[in-house]
Amino acid sequence: MTGDRRTTAPGTTAPNHRTSPHRVVVLALPDVIPFELSIPHRIFGRAHGTSGEPLYDVVSCTPVPGRVPANSDFDVHIERGPEELEHADTVIVPAAYQPSEVYEDGRLPDGLRDVFARIRPGTRIASICTGSFFLAAAGLLDGRPATTHWWWADRFQRLFPSVRVDPNVLYVDDGDVLTSAGVAAGIDLCVHIVRRDHGAAVANDTARRSVVPPHRDGGQAQYVHRPVPESHAPG
Repeated sequence: MTGDRRTTAPGTTAPNHRTSPHRVVVLALPDVIPFELSIPHRIFGRAHGTSGEPLYDVVSCTPVPGRVPANSDFDVHIERGPEELEHADTVIVPAAYQPSEVYEDGRLPDGLRDVFARIRPGTRIASICTGSFFLAAAGLLDGRPATTHWWWADRFQRLFPSVRVDPNVLYVDDGDVLTSAGVAAGIDLCVHIVRRDHGAAVANDTARRSVVPPHRDGGQAQYVHRPVPESHAPG
């Protein structure tokens, strides 16, 4: 599925017959957006096999365990540290707005470079919304197709010129690295991952449990504000 930019109804893949739950680790960074942080837990946590067994084990971690500032009027508390990344099958990075270096000059601070270095080679990595900035700053998107929230797409392309940015799609599947557009597109991405791992029936059931569509047609261009010219026709 390399280079897959999903804008039409996706196909299905053969179900994954792992005998143990696939471990998804969600990396919460400072100023994380709580909605995006919760999406992987909601979607992957509702994915079950034919006998009702959980298909994913979802945990959150953060660079420094404890209180994590959130982009809201409340913070979150996360007990697990970055060592969880060493045991992940999939790592998901939701949107967060600190540290500012990532958004201002496309640079990961040394501390975060050490965090990303804990991810094992071959681990699947995904981002939700502007979490793509962190993947790009870590060098994980060099020469690859990717997307991000349309509002940030121009800045993203300026900061990371080697990334092939498509601002019009809801998500991009480039095999072992996946990126999604803003906010609810993270739901689309996670449902897509379930479909890729376990087939359409499981993905459809997972989506139904969360009362979301198993697939949305179109891309994020439909959400970009474009002023409609005033009509000058005589009344």
